[in-house]
Amino acid sequence: MATAPPHQLSEHDLATVDRYWRAANYLAVGQIYLMDNPLLAEPLSLEHIKPRLLGHWGTTPGLNLIYAHLNRVIAARDLDAIHITGPGHGGPATVACCWLDGSYSDVYRDVPRDGEGMARLFRQFSFPGGVPSHVAPETPGSIHEGGELGYSLSHAYGAAFDNPDLVVAAIVGDGEAETGPLATGWHGNKFLDPVHDGAVLPILHLNGYKIANPTVLARIPQEELDQLLRGYGHDPVYVSGDEPEAVHRELAAALDGCLDRIAAYQRAARESGSAPAERPRWPMIVLRTPKGWTGPKEVDGLPVEGTWRAHQVPLSGLREHPEHLEQLESWMRSYRPEELFDDQGRPRAELLSHVPVGDRRLGSNPHANGGRLLRSLPLPDIRRYAIEVGKPGTTLHEPTRALGALLRDVMRATAERRDFRLFGPDETASNRLQDVYEASGKGWQEELLPVDEHLSRDGRVLEMLSEHNCQGWLEGYLLTGRHGLFSSYEAFIHIVTSMANQHAKWLKVSRELPWRMPIASLNYLLTSHVWRQDHNGFSHQDPGFIDHMVNKDPHTIRVYLPPDANSLLAVADHTLNTRDLINIVAAGKQPSLDWLSIDEAVNHVHRGISVWDWASTDTGREPDVVLAAAGDVPTLEVMAAVSLLRAHLPQLAVRVVNVVDLMRLLPPDDHPNGLPGRGFDAVFTTDKPVIFAYHGYPWLIHRMTYRRSGHDNFHVRGYKEEGTTTTPFDMVVRNDMDRYRLVMDVIDRVPGLALTAIAVRQRMKDKRVEHHAYIRKYGEDMPEVKDWSWT
Repeated sequence: MATAPPHQLSEHDLATVDRYWRAANYLAVGQIYLMDNPLLAEPLSLEHIKPRLLGHWGTTPGLNLIYAHLNRVIAARDLDAIHITGPGHGGPATVACCWLDGSYSDVYRDVPRDGEGMARLFRQFSFPGGVPSHVAPETPGSIHEGGELGYSLSHAYGAAFDNPDLVVAAIVGDGEAETGPLATGWHGNKFLDPVHDGAVLPILHLNGYKIANPTVLARIPQEELDQLLRGYGHDPVYVSGDEPEAVHRELAAALDGCLDRIAAYQRAARESGSAPAERPRWPMIVLRTPKGWTGPKEVDGLPVEGTWRAHQVPLSGLREHPEHLEQLESWMRSYRPEELFDDQGRPRAELLSHVPVGDRRLGSNPHANGGRLLRSLPLPDIRRYAIEVGKPGTTLHEPTRALGALLRDVMRATAERRDFRLFGPDETASNRLQDVYEASGKGWQEELLPVDEHLSRDGRVLEMLSEHNCQGWLEGYLLTGRHGLFSSYEAFIHIVTSMANQHAKWLKVSRELPWRMPIASLNYLLTSHVWRQDHNGFSHQDPGFIDHMVNKDPHTIRVYLPPDANSLLAVADHTLNTRDLINIVAAGKQPSLDWLSIDEAVNHVHRGISVWDWASTDTGREPDVVLAAAGDVPTLEVMAAVSLLRAHLPQLAVRVVNVVDLMRLLPPDDHPNGLPGRGFDAVFTTDKPVIFAYHGYPWLIHRMTYRRSGHDNFHVRGYKEEGTTTTPFDMVVRNDMDRYRLVMDVIDRVPGLALTAIAVRQRMKDKRVEHHAYIRKYGEDMPEVKDWSWT
């Protein structure tokens, strides 16, 4: 066979790619419409049609086109490549292509590559007990949920970081391109190190329409679009048309040219041993084809192909409109299925000659099933970073600074294998994690100035003031078999709440798929938290991310509230090597009192809930009251309240309880970490008042404990949207979680104290008034509060 000139598709290659594309289109239409008669062995009848027609056709032909051409270059170049389907609800395309290349049947043995399997493939799509209409965990080769738009590029760059041989083809839909996260996602190229990282090839697919409206990037003038993409630092290559042969030839040349340039950039950087001073202008492709290409051009006299009407199901109401059934059959036969499948329904060899084999197939690449590549994280012994605690509550340390030293050495331990990264929106040093810079700088491919600190061409700390990008990068990194941590100010982690939702759903579904291997957990460090944002004010005070995430699958969510530095180290030691979880850790960065030795902290984290006997006064008898805390500041206030009770009501039997694993409060049938009823009752009692100081919104504790036998005895204090720029202690006073209010709560709820301890209660109330006057006169908290320690 004659060799085609460089970047020119041979006639054989053209025919092969076109056959694959037509076959994928045929299979996609079949998934949307058919329950039976997959090979059209007999004329279509209503008996063959699904009762409910669901799915999205409009984006599908373009996705199939790209997949077919990616197959060709992967096979020809032996590329290690994955693809990300950004356009929403592109499921019919990717499922069709995976079935054609055999990767679908490899993991779903009941859907073989034959007529019987084709029938099952069609029937299961958007059908009860079947598969979703979008690219999802069930789709082989996917690391990107297609149900929510905006994250294709951030996921792609996350996958490429520290994957030097990987090419990630990121298909960006033109509807998706209107989202805020996608707009910042283009900036991933400013952080891509050509020496140690792989490559991202963005493919902007412009088909002109969203659900019912035109898309911005498809309508703006070509010159403006070009300026925009070049302004993002890309060098776009344009492919457009509605004539298949011409588009095939242009797209093939574009892909070959882009991959040649990518290889040249990487080769030059790797031969020199360092990233160039001037960032490469990475290529990208802009593919413009009609929406719903090759589908019905008109339906009921209205244009469909190339319009918004092609978005979902172009031919609906087949039972009410028999002519639509005839049009559907004509549409499916236009792909000439007899040329594509043999009598047994198997794809003909001619259309598979460009399909990669084994793990090179897009549906089988291990990077798209990252647990296949995952290695345990080499964690050092946390005792090397432990705080020496003599007498509890008398020394101060910054919890996140202790964690920073641990993360620094994790960075060092993974320097060669490069499978751990720290992500955050410009807050690593602010969050006291700056020790990591001793092991790795901040990744940066732009200009370096003498005033800059810690910037590095190959840095594995990634900071960008876009929580969406940080989250997407981390998700892409984890889903391709690596480890990481995302640190953020607590109030602003809400920005990625919907992304966290999608990741939680991905993990839940993946856990139910035996072929999806477990991946490293997504670890959040929420610091600069609600109780220590007194200087930044009300806008920075919000602990509600926890409330939202505990609604997710209980097998996925964990929440930890370490009370001090050693407890944070113990939590990190536990969470960093977990799998298939979302671990949320809320911990302070300001100096706070040390309560537990490292061994006590490890045991405390293992238990999740502990009675602090050394602080309690109920030894040998039943408690009169239980004082519980979850969180560092709540722990401080509870301990200070206990100290006041010891001084003013020494006869009172007080039990002190600390909660570090919030999910232990749930019953075991609601959460795998839930504390059994007998243990819960032993800790909190069934009939004694419980005064509970909680880090976040107090009603969450009531939600979690409402089924417990002693729930009616719980009185919870926490944040209740009372914030401003003020002193640290005034924050707890404003929200009624201060030590004086907690003592008043005890007096109000322990039988008999309301009468016998009225003087103590009045003294506590007066202290709150005194505090109010003091901070307004001196601008800081009273010495007895500011300098308090446990005695």
